[in-house]
Amino acid sequence: MRKSIISLVLLGSVFAAHARADELKLRENVPDQYVVVKGDTLWDISGRFLKQPWRWPEIWRLNKDEIKNPHWIYPGDVIMLDLSDGSPRLRLKRKGENIGNGMLKLKPQVRVEELYQFAVPTIAPSVIEPYLSQPLVVSESQLQAAPRIAQTEDGRVIVAEGENAYAVGIKDEESTGHWQIFRKGRPLYNPDSKDGKELLGYEAIYLGDARALKKDDKVTTLRITSTKQEVLINDRLVPATRQDVFNYVPHAPDFDLKGRVIANYGGVSIGGQYSIMIINKGLQDGLEIGHVVALYKQGRPIVKENPRDETIYTPSERNGLAFVFRVFDRVSYALVTNADRPIELNDEVRQP
Repeated sequence: MRKSIISLVLLGSVFAAHARADELKLRENVPDQYVVVKGDTLWDISGRFLKQPWRWPEIWRLNKDEIKNPHWIYPGDVIMLDLSDGSPRLRLKRKGENIGNGMLKLKPQVRVEELYQFAVPTIAPSVIEPYLSQPLVVSESQLQAAPRIAQTEDGRVIVAEGENAYAVGIKDEESTGHWQIFRKGRPLYNPDSKDGKELLGYEAIYLGDARALKKDDKVTTLRITSTKQEVLINDRLVPATRQDVFNYVPHAPDFDLKGRVIANYGGVSIGGQYSIMIINKGLQDGLEIGHVVALYKQGRPIVKENPRDETIYTPSERNGLAFVFRVFDRVSYALVTNADRPIELNDEVRQP
């Protein structure tokens, strides 16, 4: 089976008028070209040319609209480094598109591909796949309004995979389809609030999946289709959804970001490269999927000679980068793409 895939890269527009060319730092012994292979990510490919791989939209000269809805490259494409105008840019090499001055003139074109051939993603899907379909954070109001499992077939407290359960709170228009089962987890507090106890939401502990079979009056019959943990009476339900972030291009927030790491996924106190962290900023603060944020270690108190001396701190030190892939109203989840030292609670989150 074959399908047409529109594959175009618009390279004529300037990514950011305020960005200077000398801000893009090429790697030493940078190659003149690179052939894309299956398994590559845009982050990986950029890392072959740039010291800051997440800034590949700039070297491709993409504008903000293209960042929001980018068009991709594919295995077999040849990426060329072009320095002809004095600043680095990447271009696609196509047959018959070389012109006299060595520049490449690109235009939209239709390509026919086999279905199994996919566009190169921003980051490896396997890294964050488990976190795209599961409920991660719920507010107090969402928790109270969520449908719940209220009874089992035989009156037991626990319901197992393959068994039926009965739920209340599901609306008529939602009485068919697939659901995810979750339980309220640990509270997430804002350390930057006055007392450090402002509630941002609760982690949602994912328990399994269910399918709605029928609804009689106010009770919906569910079939438990899979379980990750024990499912109990009073566990909550949320409609099953999946968020695809592989088409989001990394870019820096265009506002002054000052946040903190408030938790590492899984309850661990210390994270590292490819771990998942939770930030105390979300949609209400302007964060969006694709934002790249810098991580900073908090300053350490200077040792005093006299206990009465003023307490002063060492400067905050940059520690790594993270890619935001799930955003909620008050918090966001980000993948740590590189870390020089362990990521700890209360580490600072800023613009890169």
